[in-house]
Amino acid sequence: MYPDRVVSGMRPTGTMHLGHYHGALKNWIRMQSEQQCLFFVADWHALTTHYDDPSIIEKSTWDMVIDWLAAGIDPSQATIFVQSRVPEHAELHLLLSMATPLGWLERVPTYKDQIENLANRDLATYGFLGYPLLQAADVLIYRASQVPVGEDQVPHIEMMREIARRFNHLYGKEPGFEEKALEAVKKLGSKRAKLYAELRTEYQQDGNEAALEQARAMLDDAASLSMIDRERLFGYLEGSRKLILVEPQAKLTEASRLPGLDGRKMSKSYGNAISLREDKETVTKKIRTMPTDPARVRRTDPGEPTRCPVYQLHEVYSPEATKEWVVKGCRSAGIGCIECKQPVIDAVLAEQEPMQERAQQYLDDPSLVRAIVADGCETARKLAQETMRDVREAMGLQYT
Repeated sequence: MYPDRVVSGMRPTGTMHLGHYHGALKNWIRMQSEQQCLFFVADWHALTTHYDDPSIIEKSTWDMVIDWLAAGIDPSQATIFVQSRVPEHAELHLLLSMATPLGWLERVPTYKDQIENLANRDLATYGFLGYPLLQAADVLIYRASQVPVGEDQVPHIEMMREIARRFNHLYGKEPGFEEKALEAVKKLGSKRAKLYAELRTEYQQDGNEAALEQARAMLDDAASLSMIDRERLFGYLEGSRKLILVEPQAKLTEASRLPGLDGRKMSKSYGNAISLREDKETVTKKIRTMPTDPARVRRTDPGEPTRCPVYQLHEVYSPEATKEWVVKGCRSAGIGCIECKQPVIDAVLAEQEPMQERAQQYLDDPSLVRAIVADGCETARKLAQETMRDVREAMGLQYT
């Protein structure tokens, strides 16, 4: 069994905004102290929609990594790397493409959605159709156990699982596998070997998932087994195949949806975003000029907070006492809109202050960022090469 490992990436779209922080980065920061985490810049993925203008990718990559570090991603806890610096991603993507049915790619829900939403771009390319397969390679190559995603990305994870399952079924045919697995069973000792056989039967004949989990837990604790024997017994549990690629689980994350300055989802393309490292004057001006409840034409007009984009920010940033003050003051016209906005301004600036401080050392010395990424790429590549050795051997491409 492979260690618990979290893998996630983002396309380099330039500097990050507070929506990215509340939607994903806060979860990454929490997870990095709990499990082995690999976070990567998905620069090849940026080309799926921006292949005609790649000029922004390099600058966007460095800006984004600085924002990750500023937000609190710790390179001593997490591995930070760039996708294209680990060419094994592309090799696994190519090899997976040989056996992945075309229909699997065409049925991904986001494929048709994006084709419609980005109608102004020519997306009739293999790169765009195949991006979920590249996404699968990004995760499967690290034998990740979990991928942090929102609800809308769950179909992508399910497809990764299907691809791993299909690959193991097609290529996990180690010569003499069953005989080797039975030899490995004996190494468990008579009592555990008997329990293993019973649990395997319960799972294979009755589909008992609890039996499968119990058997896996027992194998995890079996100190007498080598890594290869343990791997064989995991495969033997579920059938008669060696597990080469791990089926990842979707780790549903709490994504605080941070509204933009106009109440819509925060997005640079909408022009309603506050970047992580925006200067104080700009942040203050942006929030002070936010639209409010249209019913409040004059200071003396009462308003309704639920119709006001500013109150949506209070929902994220303000304690209960402040929200109660806003609701009462707005509905009675006891406070004006400028007064209402000030606590949000103060909270956003307080959130950004440590980010500004952490970012400064990397802005002063960009070589620090390059070194972090170089170390991360080296770490990631070693893990990727281990997987690719097994993949090549399983597909008859080792030539030793």
